[in-house]
Amino acid sequence: MDVSITQTTADKTKAGKSGLLLISDNYDAFAVRVLAARGAARTLDLMYYLWHDDHTGRLLLQEVVRAAQRGVRVRMLLDDVNPRKSDAAYLALSNHPNIELKLFNPSGIRARGIFRGAEVLLRLFALTRRMHNKAWIADNNIAIVGGRNVGDAYFDAAETNFRDLDMLVLGSAVQQTAQILETFWACQDAKPIGQLGTAAPGSHAPYVEVSDAETGSTLLSGIGGKVSIAEFIAASSDLHWVERVRVISDPPEKVRGWRPRGWLMKELLPIIQSARKRVEIVSPYFIPGRKGSKILGELVEDGVQVAVLTNSLAATDVAAVHGAYANYRKRLLKMGVQLFELQPFSRQSKISVFGSKGASLHTKSFSVDDRIGFVGSFNFDPRSVSLNSEMGVLFEDEKLVAELRHRFKSEIAPEASYRLELKNEVVHWHCCEQERPQTYSREPQAALFRRILAAVVRLLPIESQL
Repeated sequence: MDVSITQTTADKTKAGKSGLLLISDNYDAFAVRVLAARGAARTLDLMYYLWHDDHTGRLLLQEVVRAAQRGVRVRMLLDDVNPRKSDAAYLALSNHPNIELKLFNPSGIRARGIFRGAEVLLRLFALTRRMHNKAWIADNNIAIVGGRNVGDAYFDAAETNFRDLDMLVLGSAVQQTAQILETFWACQDAKPIGQLGTAAPGSHAPYVEVSDAETGSTLLSGIGGKVSIAEFIAASSDLHWVERVRVISDPPEKVRGWRPRGWLMKELLPIIQSARKRVEIVSPYFIPGRKGSKILGELVEDGVQVAVLTNSLAATDVAAVHGAYANYRKRLLKMGVQLFELQPFSRQSKISVFGSKGASLHTKSFSVDDRIGFVGSFNFDPRSVSLNSEMGVLFEDEKLVAELRHRFKSEIAPEASYRLELKNEVVHWHCCEQERPQTYSREPQAALFRRILAAVVRLLPIESQL
């Protein structure tokens, strides 16, 4: 890492502060991971729910391998929700002397077939519990925490791209992030890939080749000539040094049901309930349940303005979750909770690699009044509360919260999201299309199959698994 930023970080850390920088632009999110990997001198620790085998996945994997080749010690902890076909690549990577790779809560039978099916049935509830954490840590000096997995849709390299949010972290909060990774790395549910299969023959190299040079050069151009993290941060001019910062996570034992299932939610809920003026929640998968709906309604009764942004049926990548959420819309609207749903069209002026045709919300954040904010992997749904392990950055800083609120305001604008209203027991969606007000009385822009799927899910007793 650049000497100047290292010294600045050390000075601020001694003063008990952590540096926080919101990363909302998808190209910037890709660039900062590349620069962090290229700047690493000693260690590179990565934990992810998904690491796709696509253009950006291979590009970032290439950066990881290059770091290992120059002597950086690399540790990768991936949830085993990733496709089985990745085993060969995982095994090949683990053959590198400077790379260790573990899978979290892995299935014991790796090959598809009748025995794999039997294991899924026998371990159905255990295998639905996943590590949803995301962290990219270089030299224990810089960390990237937030909602993004690794894959094309998170970095504007797909036809439909996610609107997401990360937090770049410097200072003492990096150590908190590193400790979370250490806890998961050492737990009994994290298994070295070598214990799950036979080592793949040959070198690791074939699994990090990038087949699309044009895509790679376009994405890497997002670095904009910057050659270090220091230059990236200096160019942003939005780094906040904050005293009150906590990087928090569910314990890994949550996936076994050994610790309180809603550990992280129990940390966050009192903060939300402490609101006196407003609560603004962004959650792509939003299923508040009866208890959550009651809590939000009570806040409104106390004079708190409560607003929620989630995906519309046309924008979501999980229509089943939307079906469960739809059961609570009328109830929430009657209580006075403001609901917004992201439109399925990208309104960004920047053109992505493939000319983005669609948008889907993936940001997980909230703000309370003008004082507290959170950015992480946690969705307001039963899966995040009770099944998956989650993590995020919790902070108290008026300027950074103002930045988070400014982003929320832009996302709920009528050109970007639908505003929901209840009239005569019928939900209406209001928006602005081609600078003209538009109102819908049924799920806007949603295909018939999505409507049917969401309608069926509304009737099924599977909410706890969504």
